[in-house]
Amino acid sequence: MNLTANLSKEYVDLWRSCEIRPARGKEVDAIVDRIVDHKRRYVDAGKPHGVPWHVVGVIHMLEGSGSFKTHLHNGDPLTARTVHVPAGRPKSGTPPFAWEESASDALVFDGLGTWKNWSLPGTLFALERFNGFGYRPKKIHSPYLWSFSNQYAKGKFVADNVFSPTAVSQQCGAAVLLRRMVARRLAKIDGATANGG
Repeated sequence: MNLTANLSKEYVDLWRSCEIRPARGKEVDAIVDRIVDHKRRYVDAGKPHGVPWHVVGVIHMLEGSGSFKTHLHNGDPLTARTVHVPAGRPKSGTPPFAWEESASDALVFDGLGTWKNWSLPGTLFALERFNGFGYRPKKIHSPYLWSFSNQYAKGKFVADNVFSPTAVSQQCGAAVLLRRMVARRLAKIDGATANGG
């Protein structure tokens, strides 16, 4: 899948009309605070690969609940190579892995290290690609991006390749976290303004 003009417009339109569910507001802010608390580690992990710190931070929250004891790829423990998709990462080195070592592998493996478009649509595309485009055939907006907002209601992959149309994600989406970070002027994304534009 490529980032086309139509897809870029879709991301921008979803972002501009996105509203964080009021019942989730405090939770979103608490997660954002945790990301900012570890900004230095995210900067150090992303900078060698040209990946913005806020992108590394939101992936870390979604994949490993912000734990530095888990692989950035998928949240598996650093005490061994990854078991879930993508399995067997990192290919080199010996467990237990340092978080930074595994994070570097994840950013390279998933193509974020060669991605250059960190505009608003480019960032959202890269994040959706990181998780996979499996929600698109289901005709729902990916909870990986939009959970906790008006852009997502239900439907979730409850395991690798196992989809439940009634399951509801209990994890805050990456776009929602980024939207709050931009609104609070904690991160800058080309094309995204603090007032939601």
